[in-house]
Amino acid sequence: MVYNPNTPTLTIPRSQNGFAVLTIQAHYPKLKPPPCNIFDPAARCEKIGGGNSAVLFVALYLLAVGSAGIKAALPSHGADQFDEKDPKEARQMSSFFNCLLLAVCVGGAVSLTLIVWIQDNKGWDWGFLISSIAILLAVIIFLVGLPMYRIQIIQGTSAIISIIQVYVAAIRNRNLHLPRDHTELYEIDMDKEAAVEAEFLPLRDVFRCLDKAAIQPTSTGQDGKPDAPNPWKLCRVAQVENAKILLGMVPIFCCTIIMTLCLAQLQTFSIQQGLTMNTSVTKSFHIPPASLPIIPIVFMIVIIPFYDQIFVPFARKFTGIPTGITHLQRVGVGLILSSISMAVAAILEEKRKGVARDHNLLDAIPVVQPLPISTFWLSFQYFIFGIADMFTYVGLLEFFYSEAPKGLKSISSCFLWSSMALGYFLSTILVKIVNGATKNVTRSGGWLAGNNINRNHLNLFYWLLSILSLINFSIYLFVAKRYKYRPQNSVDSNEKNVGLEQKII
Repeated sequence: MVYNPNTPTLTIPRSQNGFAVLTIQAHYPKLKPPPCNIFDPAARCEKIGGGNSAVLFVALYLLAVGSAGIKAALPSHGADQFDEKDPKEARQMSSFFNCLLLAVCVGGAVSLTLIVWIQDNKGWDWGFLISSIAILLAVIIFLVGLPMYRIQIIQGTSAIISIIQVYVAAIRNRNLHLPRDHTELYEIDMDKEAAVEAEFLPLRDVFRCLDKAAIQPTSTGQDGKPDAPNPWKLCRVAQVENAKILLGMVPIFCCTIIMTLCLAQLQTFSIQQGLTMNTSVTKSFHIPPASLPIIPIVFMIVIIPFYDQIFVPFARKFTGIPTGITHLQRVGVGLILSSISMAVAAILEEKRKGVARDHNLLDAIPVVQPLPISTFWLSFQYFIFGIADMFTYVGLLEFFYSEAPKGLKSISSCFLWSSMALGYFLSTILVKIVNGATKNVTRSGGWLAGNNINRNHLNLFYWLLSILSLINFSIYLFVAKRYKYRPQNSVDSNEKNVGLEQKII
């Protein structure tokens, strides 16, 4: 019996340590580079190096480790508090994922307003210090709730090892022939109550090559009885089905990477666009450039409760699905909206560059002479992408959690964050590829080269992302239509299966 490590208790302090180190690094002048105007083409900004850069990178990696642990464990830990077999709790679990995203948005709103204001007016060290204190309070609140949590227990072999065993066994048995009668495949005898815990699943007609992992050997031991099964040569039917489910989720996983790639570019270049635009709300109040991402977050704070409390119950009456629409439908809506958002971003960038061209401000320094166009024009692309993020983010969390084998539910949300991490990583590669391919086409050495966004071709880059997103959505439609959801009520489904019905006594 192994404890299921769903709780983020150990990873929260790592985030606190990261903010604490950043506080120290931001407080002492010797650990920071000297001030520099990044908008002055003639300025030569110095970089920190040696031990000073080590302090910065240690803090960043501590934050990365802590953030990864929290994001991976917290959604699964929260979902484990609900019983999927209870229809009422199943609906509550869907609302939990929506509330989780809402909480993330509220935290982001505080970060992009209050914390940014403190960093701009009081210093970066104060901003990091407050963040560190907030993480400490989160640890205390989490520990207070420990006696009330449902702790899930994993029995037997690790789920990851169990999945690997299926692939190894299928390769080793690749020369064997599958029996015509599926009941001849290997499955253990177990009573009905134990079958629920063992997660019996019916055999499905997909990825048939993996079925060879369940072909029973014909050899017997010296006593005339069958040899004890080698788990690396013989696997249960349910074990094989879990491996099939995980393999079927891989194409869905891959189709979500492009959306995060678009998000990474939108977050980066939208701030650069905002720096060149008029950020004033009133005569005396201006939006700090670092606070521009507050626009989509505000939209999401408003949209998420509407979606959860109004749209889902309304759609449930027509579809009969507890979540209103299926997980894959929700993800698909988000993917097509991301393509539309990139197209809108391209149109707005053409408008912004047109204003700069008409007023002869293509070479103007943004902080000195901003363009006579409001930064709130960016809210259109943010609004659409915010809705897309809401659909895809929660849809993927629910999909991965509900479809993952029982032993992998505790790390199922890692699939989402791994997809997002790959998207951010590939975004850097894409920028380098685009600049390399267009370096001889533009005077600046590439569509996105240089530090003057008015001279760049960001609009063409956004069109490229929109087209890539549309192609990705087309592939997703093909993959999603072919995907078969796992049986949600394993025992009932298997009792309808003749082969497994003979095995459960």
